Amino acid sequence: MKLRSFIGSKAFYRTVLAIAVPVMIQNGITQFVSLLDNLMVGQLGTEQMSGVAIANQLIFIYNLCVFGGLAGAGIFGAQFSGKRDVDGVRSVFRFKLCICIAVFAVGLTVLGLFHKPLIGLFLHEGSAEGDLQLTLEYGAKYLKIMLIGLLPHAISQAYASTLRESGETVKPMMASVTAVFTNLVFNYILIFGKLGLPAMGAAGAAAATVISRFVEFALIAYWAHAHPERTPYFIDAYKTLRIPKELTGAIMRKGMPLLLNEMFWSMGISMLNQCYSVRGLSTIAAANIASTVSMLFNTIFMALGSSIGILVGNQLGAGKKEEAVDTNNKMTAFSVASCFVLGVLLFAVSGVIPGLYNTSAEVRGYATSFLRTIAVCMPIHAFSHACYFTLRTGGLTRITMLFDSGYVWLVCVPTAFILSRFTTVPVPLLYFICNAVEIIKCFVGYFFVKSRKWVNTIVPS
Repeated sequence: MKLRSFIGSKAFYRTVLAIAVPVMIQNGITQFVSLLDNLMVGQLGTEQMSGVAIANQLIFIYNLCVFGGLAGAGIFGAQFSGKRDVDGVRSVFRFKLCICIAVFAVGLTVLGLFHKPLIGLFLHEGSAEGDLQLTLEYGAKYLKIMLIGLLPHAISQAYASTLRESGETVKPMMASVTAVFTNLVFNYILIFGKLGLPAMGAAGAAAATVISRFVEFALIAYWAHAHPERTPYFIDAYKTLRIPKELTGAIMRKGMPLLLNEMFWSMGISMLNQCYSVRGLSTIAAANIASTVSMLFNTIFMALGSSIGILVGNQLGAGKKEEAVDTNNKMTAFSVASCFVLGVLLFAVSGVIPGLYNTSAEVRGYATSFLRTIAVCMPIHAFSHACYFTLRTGGLTRITMLFDSGYVWLVCVPTAFILSRFTTVPVPLLYFICNAVEIIKCFVGYFFVKSRKWVNTIVPS
């Protein structure tokens, strides 16, 4: 394949960026504010920072289950939007609402009843850093408050994903940006006790997040229903939650593997962190810093991956299969090239940001080495992420599940489990090896995408 087939015209990049930039801005601001939040909590000490980090691992699983539940329906939403089928998009939105309610009910039950045992899985003696019992108490208190925001967050994602699939990317971005700044302001007020309010510490961070969840939900739902000329698929959306039987079956067949994939993938990532935690609380604290910082840099390939789902999905829905293949090739190349540049930038600041945290030299040293590993591996992650969205967009959800969560549980988790428990491999090298094995996933993804089995139109003609 010639190099020019991976490089688009100016018009192509304008189209891509029109979809991707609002998502990049939304995610970038969200992750930047998340970094500031993390720095605020980091000023409270290792125990509070680690308790919040562990609790967020459990919230992370819930959020990914919401994402996975919406992803399968989103394949149909993007293709229905591509063929201008308003009724189809409306039915998909109703399906999303049902999924959100179901995931919320399960998440509330599990996290509400078993939060302390789950947090305890991450607490191990392994370094001189931190009080484990105190960390457990901070994490449990934080998590109980966070449960209040689970439902509004899920419903907000149902609205936002439907809008994005239909080309309305700016309004979800504006709602999200407003929410994250709300979170930032209330974090400062509630964590440190400003404006005459008591200092709540880690619990204040949870309360601020819950407030921002309700703000985001209110803004995005109001706009979606206040502009029927631009969002006709929301008209009478709540008149009934009945969905055509054939469409429900189709979404379940395509979507259930994605829901299971996100659940198992997020559990696998949490299991990786549990393996790191065997080496002590300092490792958890360092991984939390590295993860928060790296997510800010990952916004580019995350947004481009989502854009693959939208643009390529629209083209497949319109029957433009060769155009979809060409778009996918160019967007994947663009994502990988962007991440070479971002990797260099992340490596350059890797020794600076950990120094801003009120924690030990051991934690800061680990965080620096973790960030350098992430920087080196960033182009690899960008390619595998693009492959994931490509396969998902074409409806190969079972293969997507094996490719994504199957890889984590069959390769990453066993590697981390063995190295963390049965060897004396230094923590930085352990972290590097567990990230570097992503290269295996890239080879698998390349062959799946090259086979073109994903080039499918899955909505009714």
